Amino acid sequence: MFNKKIDSRIKLVLLFFLSFFVVIFLKVIYIEMVDYKKLVALANDLWSRDLPLEANRGLILDRNGVVLADNITTTSLVLVPNQIEDKEEVSRVLANILKVSVDEMKSHVYKKTSIERVHPEGRRLSFEVADKINSYEFSGVYLVKESKRYYPYGETLSHVLGYVGIDNQGLGGIELMYDSYLTGENGAIKYFSDAKGGKINLSEIYLEPASGMNITLTIDINIQLAVERELNNVESTLRPDNSLGIVVDPNTLEILAMSSRPTFNPNNYKLFSTEVLNRNLPIWMTYEPGSTFKNVDTI
Repeated sequence: MFNKKIDSRIKLVLLFFLSFFVVIFLKVIYIEMVDYKKLVALANDLWSRDLPLEANRGLILDRNGVVLADNITTTSLVLVPNQIEDKEEVSRVLANILKVSVDEMKSHVYKKTSIERVHPEGRRLSFEVADKINSYEFSGVYLVKESKRYYPYGETLSHVLGYVGIDNQGLGGIELMYDSYLTGENGAIKYFSDAKGGKINLSEIYLEPASGMNITLTIDINIQLAVERELNNVESTLRPDNSLGIVVDPNTLEILAMSSRPTFNPNNYKLFSTEVLNRNLPIWMTYEPGSTFKNVDTI
């Protein structure tokens, strides 16, 4: 009788362990066969790091396809602190090239982060500065592509076009109103690193950025330039507090030209006051139309 109880207990224990291992085996099969994509994604999140590649904003064109707002390619400095071997030397060299203090550069080089963008000193670098940095071939120091907005006609149509900030975000005019359309989708260079941030010898993945949508205006640049010229003449001869001009197609009511004074250069918008930047007088200022808007009675 006693032996039978022992045999029963042994069988129960064996059954328990057998059931336990069967559950584990089925769980492993489920993970390997069904849920593996989720685990791969989690692993990639742990190992992979992205060096950002900024997308070009969409172009702004006049009615004849002339480019009024363009993009030029620049480079920006990005650091991976855990990959930098000699932090003191890197801090000293970069500080000298970028004309900042060594302590300021150390705040970036020694920062406890996976990727550090040097802002604003390392943004929108000239090719000369970028070449100097690149010549040292420091590990953990990267130069990535960025897109900078460029207005080939300078002050022409500035209030209508608007301007963009350092992160290529629309801050005024068409640039702000249609920012969601003009903004592209950023890309990245994806590389792999270990838990300490050291680079793993795996092939990098290039994710190409997608440019934003182009926008075509009803503006005719030739008519716009004529209006700009006449407003400049008024400014130089009469010196008014402000002046404005609009040209409209009487058949379609399309705006062919629009300008005002004072004006600004969107390529260097930081040199101008907020009052000048944000006041497009033809649509902001109230004024008496005068006799040109008298009612015409028909018989």
